[in-house]
Amino acid sequence: MFESCRAHSRQWCCTSRSGLSRSVTARAEPHVVDIPQGLTLEHHRDLDGRERRPHLRRVLVALLAAFLVVALFNVFGQQPSTSAATVPEARFEVSAPTKLRGGLFFQARFEIAAEEEIANATIVLDEGWLEGITLNTVEPSPVGEASRDGRVALDLGRVPAGSKHVLYLHFQVNPTTVGRHEQGVELYDGKRLLVSIDRTVSIWP
Repeated sequence: MFESCRAHSRQWCCTSRSGLSRSVTARAEPHVVDIPQGLTLEHHRDLDGRERRPHLRRVLVALLAAFLVVALFNVFGQQPSTSAATVPEARFEVSAPTKLRGGLFFQARFEIAAEEEIANATIVLDEGWLEGITLNTVEPSPVGEASRDGRVALDLGRVPAGSKHVLYLHFQVNPTTVGRHEQGVELYDGKRLLVSIDRTVSIWP
């Protein structure tokens, strides 16, 4: 039996009848934090029932990576594509994207290389160039503008033999526009058709 004990900090000095003393250290009980409401150890710590979720995340990341790789190969736009046609009077070339997305800005380039003089060069655009697409800028400004059977006609004036005329149109795709649009282009000398180029554009959401 111990006869006396004296507390000091967290230690007790105890003296026995034999006169020997020794220190006894009290061990503090560990404090356990309560689990937050709405969480369970099995579900949130041990991930019970979520063994398949890491695989699902890997699949989703792989799909996102595949989507980005496909986009790099111009599947969703907007790399330009060039179409050209040649007749005795001139060579006519059109450069514009054939794949676009809603909201994108893009440029179309029209080049006339005249082999013979074209007295009144006129470019006529299909409705698909402006249906759901906003025309922002025309450079250089055409001599005149008109409508031909619902299509836009841009009068460029005289193009001398051996010279070039380059026209730039800057557009923006309306965000709600999707689908496939016909974007054919015709080159006239006055009302005489010289050459036509058939084109289409696919617009993704």
